Amino acid sequence: MDSSMIKGLVIGAVVVTAGGAIANYTLFGEKAAEYAQVINVEEIKETVNTPREECNDVAVTRKAPVKDEHKIAGTATGAVVGGLLGNQIGGGKGKTLATVAGAAAGGYAGNKVQGNMQDKDTYTTTERRCNTVTDSHQNVVGYNVTYMIGDQEGKVRMDDKPGSRIPVENGQLVLD
Repeated sequence: MDSSMIKGLVIGAVVVTAGGAIANYTLFGEKAAEYAQVINVEEIKETVNTPREECNDVAVTRKAPVKDEHKIAGTATGAVVGGLLGNQIGGGKGKTLATVAGAAAGGYAGNKVQGNMQDKDTYTTTERRCNTVTDSHQNVVGYNVTYMIGDQEGKVRMDDKPGSRIPVENGQLVLD
């Protein structure tokens, strides 16, 4: 290899290198952007509702079953006691009338007393009560990104959160 050939190769390499460097600059002498500057990132959220069952043990008071729903025992006991008390009053036909009136009043009173006692006769038990409640939370499903390439602003939706800059190739964002 002679010296003119070596000089030609060196000059060729310099020209190619210089041409590549010049290609990276715009007409105004600025270097073409290699990255877009991220200026704003907004999360895109989706609300997810998840139903679940929530159960609690609750004390429940119930009326006890009635054994004598016609209140015969109270009526009969009241009538006997009322009759005995009425018999203590007066004499003759008045005594008979007082006995009958005492028995009637005593029967009525005994009926009411037994009814009140039956209404107050309760028992307490524990029951499991369940309700469906909904838990809500939000998931991030993407990002709305505002960026600048030189003095041009743009927007793009991305699946992943970008850093402070996004690579650019041939004037286009590289999103892969």
